[in-house]
Amino acid sequence: MNLLTFWAEGDWVTRCVALALLAMSVSTWVVIFWKLNLLRRVKLDVPQSTAAFWQSAQFEEAHARVAQFDRDQSVTPLLEATLLPLGGTLAAAGEREHQLTRVLRDSLQATVNRLQWGQLLLATVGAISPFVGLLGTVWGIFNALSGMAEVGQITLDRVAGPVGEALVMTAAGLAVAIPAVLAYNVLGRTVAQIEIELEGFAQDLMNLLTGRHN
Repeated sequence: MNLLTFWAEGDWVTRCVALALLAMSVSTWVVIFWKLNLLRRVKLDVPQSTAAFWQSAQFEEAHARVAQFDRDQSVTPLLEATLLPLGGTLAAAGEREHQLTRVLRDSLQATVNRLQWGQLLLATVGAISPFVGLLGTVWGIFNALSGMAEVGQITLDRVAGPVGEALVMTAAGLAVAIPAVLAYNVLGRTVAQIEIELEGFAQDLMNLLTGRHN
């Protein structure tokens, strides 16, 4: 049975399951390719950006040099966050070290959240797509057996064909889930490595700036 025949002979439940699996597969691969491209750039740019910062003579020069390497704005927001707000607000209250801790933490969290975008989708697809495929299989087997019962004659030959066709939905669910789970683990590990590098730079940056004004 080809796909067109499978679609034509399926009922609305079968078609909804097929469309759901197709949508999850397409969205998964879009996220995978987007994140692979993004994380590849960021993983290269973060070490180059931090090296350019430490090789600069002045903070203003460092900001300009970092911008040349930081294509996805992963390190630059940390530098911009150190431009503390003016007095007269609660944000400017307290010791400089505490202010820097707060703004650097917020900036780092915003960057990490951007890098983690899509991870929830990958986890969700990896978790539910096998069950969606299984639903399609169970429904297909139910329809096949119901049709045979109406005819009044159930033989192994009559059962094998429809059941085999229904099992295709389970295979499709696994085909959607496996890339999503693998991508979630691999990309999540890469994000964690980048986060460690950014946390280290943020801590070194705070130590530098607080040491200047002590």
